Amino acid sequence: MNTISKFAGAIVALGLSTAVASAANVVETAQSAGTFNTLIAAAQAAGLADTLATTDNITVFAPSDEAFAKLPDGTVENLLKPENKDQLVAILTYHVLGRELTSNMLPGNTIHVKPLNTSARMLQVTKGGAGVTINDATVVAADIKTDNGVIHVIDAVLIPVAKN
Repeated sequence: MNTISKFAGAIVALGLSTAVASAANVVETAQSAGTFNTLIAAAQAAGLADTLATTDNITVFAPSDEAFAKLPDGTVENLLKPENKDQLVAILTYHVLGRELTSNMLPGNTIHVKPLNTSARMLQVTKGGAGVTINDATVVAADIKTDNGVIHVIDAVLIPVAKN
């Protein structure tokens, strides 16, 4: 299946349309899609949901529920515990840029972008013939416009690595 077909299929599967996405913020858009329940629960547990809903011009690399399900058993439950809030915040802020980055802004090679988690290494964004990757995650749906930014759906949870 070619990249365009995968992209179109992912958008249809998410049930998102430009009209719906442009009428809601990042959090509302993710909630309405119905495939980001784990991400929304994590953002709420980390105290970041309101920030994601109200901060303008952000990019969210949003792992789907399927992406979270790929983590080892018990990982999500452990991260959602109050005593692990700092770790959860570090992971979630690694998925957010403080600016909008759409696919048409990407050159046909690799760039590095700074996530909100400034204690972690920069994210490696690669655009090539097979599509776009963020570190080891593949973008399965791109450029979902919201009132306060853009969402790119990814197939894996990004784990921050501390700067050297």
